[in-house]
Amino acid sequence: MGNSTFGLKILASDRVFFEGRSSFIVVPQADGEKAIMPHHEDMMLAIVPGEMRFQKEDGTWQKAAVSSGFAQIINNRVTVLVLTAEKPEEIDVRRAKEAKERAQEQLRQKQSQQQYYRTQASLARAMSRLRVSKNINM
Repeated sequence: MGNSTFGLKILASDRVFFEGRSSFIVVPQADGEKAIMPHHEDMMLAIVPGEMRFQKEDGTWQKAAVSSGFAQIINNRVTVLVLTAEKPEEIDVRRAKEAKERAQEQLRQKQSQQQYYRTQASLARAMSRLRVSKNINM
């Protein structure tokens, strides 16, 4: 815990997204981005939906898609509060699930359309049989 890091806690409405030390965080703001480094002055920042990225103590970078929220900087500690925070791989999984559900729904609609056409065809056959049988009986 040297002078080159700060405490970072990223809270989403459903979980603690990250808690640990960081040396750099960039949050999305209405007019661009705001970078926060160790020993930043105390302040509150509004966060808009976008990409947030931060460098962990081991030097690796983590990206996250965040919703709106805010960041609080107090005494070399940064707390980020957002409704949602998702890692890129989580977004890909969610997108894949949504695409699968869309495909299944389209398939269901197509099947019900085919059933409709089959019903229409059998109804048409029944009607023509009725008409033919009436003609024969006359």
